[in-house]
Amino acid sequence: MELSTQLAARFEKLQTAYPFKRSALIPMLMYAQDEYGSVSDEMIAEIARRLDLNNVQVEETLAYYSMLHRKPMGKFHVQVCTNVACMLRGGNDILERAKKRLEIGHKEVTEDGVFSLEEVECIGACTGAPAMQVNYDFYENLTALKFDRIIKELDGGRVPPPEPVTAGALHAREPGETPLISRRWGIKDSRKIDVYLEHDGYKALEKALKEMTPESIIDEVKKSSLRGRGGAGFPTGMKWSFVPKDSPKPKYLICNADESEPGTCKDRPLMEMDPHQLIEGMIIAGRSFGAHRGFIYVRGEYRYVLDIVEAAVVEAYAHGYLGKDILGSGFDFDILTHTGAGAYECGEESALMESLEGKRGYPRIKPPFPAVVGLYGCPTIINNVETLSSVPAIILEGGENYAKRGTPKNGGTRLLCVAGHIAKPGIYEIPLGMNMKKFIYEMAGGIPGGKKLKAVIPGGSSCPILSAEEIDIAMDYDSVAKAGSMLGSGGMVVMDETTCMVDMARRIMHFYAHESCGWCIPCREGTSWLKKMLDRFHAGYGRNEDIDIVGELAKNMLGRTFCPLGDAAALPTISIVQKWRNEFEDHLNGKCAYKSAEALVGSR
Repeated sequence: MELSTQLAARFEKLQTAYPFKRSALIPMLMYAQDEYGSVSDEMIAEIARRLDLNNVQVEETLAYYSMLHRKPMGKFHVQVCTNVACMLRGGNDILERAKKRLEIGHKEVTEDGVFSLEEVECIGACTGAPAMQVNYDFYENLTALKFDRIIKELDGGRVPPPEPVTAGALHAREPGETPLISRRWGIKDSRKIDVYLEHDGYKALEKALKEMTPESIIDEVKKSSLRGRGGAGFPTGMKWSFVPKDSPKPKYLICNADESEPGTCKDRPLMEMDPHQLIEGMIIAGRSFGAHRGFIYVRGEYRYVLDIVEAAVVEAYAHGYLGKDILGSGFDFDILTHTGAGAYECGEESALMESLEGKRGYPRIKPPFPAVVGLYGCPTIINNVETLSSVPAIILEGGENYAKRGTPKNGGTRLLCVAGHIAKPGIYEIPLGMNMKKFIYEMAGGIPGGKKLKAVIPGGSSCPILSAEEIDIAMDYDSVAKAGSMLGSGGMVVMDETTCMVDMARRIMHFYAHESCGWCIPCREGTSWLKKMLDRFHAGYGRNEDIDIVGELAKNMLGRTFCPLGDAAALPTISIVQKWRNEFEDHLNGKCAYKSAEALVGSR
């Protein structure tokens, strides 16, 4: 197959970029689709030949990822998010507007081939909800008129300027915020290395390489009480110490930038506005446990962010912060960026490694754990963007000082994405331990329109939901866990009194049923049946016994799946059934909180 000069050059580079050639498979498929609009049989054969694979190996991997297509989509692929944050801000109305305006349905293409339409899951623009993507361009804070204007311009052959992450991330700094890893946000050209160097950039790396040993780096991170910011909250320094020092195999570091948890959109601005902070944190982390190679796995929807990070990596090499003998220390470290292709499951660390190896993103059975047997069977540490971006600050100011910013065993600051029914949506950096109620009402502006608070998702859609009466708590890992939920990935979604909790349970389950990899029966069948039952219930065809069955089905998934996705689907469902059972009962009588609220507003 004859390729364009640009694509052929990219393929050649990818074929030699990884320790094992198959790792190039998903990036090659994505870049081929970008150029040709879909992945043809001829392209499958060409990629298989280049990677020493057979066609079936390429096809079965391609079929797993939602962003890869065998048939061409429209010239402008319109993707409207209807997940929880966007749903609360009118995402479903935008979708219906799109269907009417384009005269097509989900995954359909207009007759002239100009537009295609898809209802999609969370695209990482929660604080700018409702949002959509056209190809890889983000458009946030949509209204019907704004949507129509965008479509009109596209139809006329003009692409409206996409909105940067600042559309939903930046806000006027509020009293009580503690800018640390977000302190360079909003500075002109903050992504450029020259600007980074003007604001303490790479000083922590110089200190780590010239004044510290690998062991002392780990000790400092342990003193900081830094816990994983991706959701699990595991102590970072302890995690690094698990890597066997005497292993003869190469050691790897992976940055998990596959930010796909509904409600969460903090890693996107960290990479867009301060990519060198992430790179610096990765080099220091690699030094601590003897890794000489790192990978940044960026979710497929974040293509423009991937380009920004790639440019920063090139700058870091040019200035001697990556490559051989960094700063004359004798330490070598290389970083490679890698694109995903649309799979929430790949946020789970073992599934991410499978994907990085060029396979379907199925989770691995543990033990062994990645620190011992990870990528390519070698010791591997996986941390998310926020965790690694926190490392330079820890090294610069010292672990103990960093720890004092938070609470005992919960050191430092936390980026919190606030979306839904809130007056000031945005991404806030706060000290761990701040009171949740105070944060919602004082810092984030409270509930707009004089409405009452009903519920809060504290850390992403996989968390048990808190009622309005349960939010007078400290926002740290231990306090939120004591309240029966999780701080998770920092994706807070606020719901007012007009929210139908049956509908919320239904939408959450749609997401997990869609994203289940299908490998294990409890998750595959459990999410599918719960989705059907909640759909039926919300449509008015539920039975009284269904309420208990929904709760029991969810409980039967807990702890019975290969990875936490089953738990992620079950936990919010269980909490909704327990705390808002009355709304399920109301639906049996034809009542819905949302419709009742609409009627109440109309009567006023």
